[in-house]
Amino acid sequence: MFTNDRTKMRKVFTDAWRKHQDKQPMEPLEQVIANILEQHPEYHQLMKDPQAALDKDFTPEGGQSNPFLHMSMHIAIQEQLSTNRPAGITGLYQQMMLQIGDPHEAEHQIMECLGQMLWEAQRENRMPDETAYLASLKALLH
Repeated sequence: MFTNDRTKMRKVFTDAWRKHQDKQPMEPLEQVIANILEQHPEYHQLMKDPQAALDKDFTPEGGQSNPFLHMSMHIAIQEQLSTNRPAGITGLYQQMMLQIGDPHEAEHQIMECLGQMLWEAQRENRMPDETAYLASLKALLH
């Protein structure tokens, strides 16, 4: 899945959805993708037309968010939670779960902070600031 080729990366998602729909055996990452897609019915129509999904540009100017970026961020967050990296994120997630009660919504709130951290790192041409990331997650807790 780790590639700079947009089409190849997107194909991992469309193939996983097709296998899920056809009840075919899937690799662990494909299962993760299918689970994320199950929680996003708004992407199901796009996944039904793989060629359109592979070729489509999603632009903020067009009022569109990129579903592949969104799903990739879910994967990144789930990986962070499974490894507790940055250290402490799993505990913060558990606190968020107590507060929110919905794992998917908790991931969406984390996603906002993750996106901000990555955007700042890219803008300033530096490594992502995990300390600031964790602080932004703590700020979400009431």
